[in-house]
Amino acid sequence: MARDPDTIERDIEQAREALASTLDELGTKANPKRLADNAKTTALAKLEEPKVKYPLIGAGVLVGLLLVRKLLR
Repeated sequence: MARDPDTIERDIEQAREALASTLDELGTKANPKRLADNAKTTALAKLEEPKVKYPLIGAGVLVGLLLVRKLLR
């Protein structure tokens, strides 16, 4: 079935607008600053969990004590 040129042009324009909208959304989602901010927020939230926070504190104290012991010998 042959299509009318005006219909084809409208379809092409609609596809072009949809593609431009998709590219804008991808540009927003892939923004490096936004990705870095999300990663930072996620990492900080993970570090605030007690099951992660307290072992890290313990490891830090242990390393500190070992360093002090090494320096005093």
